[in-house]
Amino acid sequence: MSAAADLASGKGDKDENFPVASILIEKRFRPPVMAFYNFARIADDVADHDTTPPERKLALLETMRAGITGSGRGSPEAVALRAALTERNLSPQHALDLLEAFRRDVTKLRYKSWDELLDYCRYSAMPVGRYVLDVHGESRETWPANDALCAALQVINHLQDCAKDRRNLDRVYLPLDMLGGIPITALDQPKSSPALRKVLVELAQRTAHLLEISRPFASQIKNRRLSLDVSVIQTLAEDLTKRLLARDPLCDRVHHSRAEMPGLLLRSFFSFAGARMSRKKVAA
Repeated sequence: MSAAADLASGKGDKDENFPVASILIEKRFRPPVMAFYNFARIADDVADHDTTPPERKLALLETMRAGITGSGRGSPEAVALRAALTERNLSPQHALDLLEAFRRDVTKLRYKSWDELLDYCRYSAMPVGRYVLDVHGESRETWPANDALCAALQVINHLQDCAKDRRNLDRVYLPLDMLGGIPITALDQPKSSPALRKVLVELAQRTAHLLEISRPFASQIKNRRLSLDVSVIQTLAEDLTKRLLARDPLCDRVHHSRAEMPGLLLRSFFSFAGARMSRKKVAA
């Protein structure tokens, strides 16, 4: 096992908030998508490990970078991803961008503004969607909508886990300029204060705006199964954002339960079918 793998959390693709290489993804595309996920999962575990010193985390992330670029032996996950990239003639840039986000997770505990948070999303979330699009041979014209959806997914995760991130890692993604005079310790309370709740709602509203931008994304994708997968993710994200607008993540459930998933999936299928039919009418 690699030193990076020694810090593995044990989480897998079934533990994520949103589908990873779901059954909707064609079988031929699943190996490179899972290679990217396995790489990202280990790097995330390294960055989030609560007892490992920062300097060791950075060294392990650098080893993963070397595995992607071929400049060093690298971790098994990085070497496996590099092989998948080489086999399909794909750029390593998305993986390198992702490592930048994990380096920031190790060295940066606060974000000054919404724009600074979105810049973090540029490295932590957007490369994931861009990579999946590249694997499927989709046009880069889809990137703006992808970027909006991926940023929304990242902010949703930050809002859901704001108390846990502060408690376990002293990491706060809520923009400081939006918090104003609200102390960081407000996240340590069993319930949000009215002032903190106002900030959380505003961030959820900004996330909803990102999802408005990403709504046409699924219909822009040529691969039908990937388009449906994105439609599902869009539906899940919109529902979670509504939940964050109505509930307090410090004390309320703001994640989906398994029992809720069938209804959400059905809703996304109807949305997908409706969008496809509308597109055919326009084309005709």
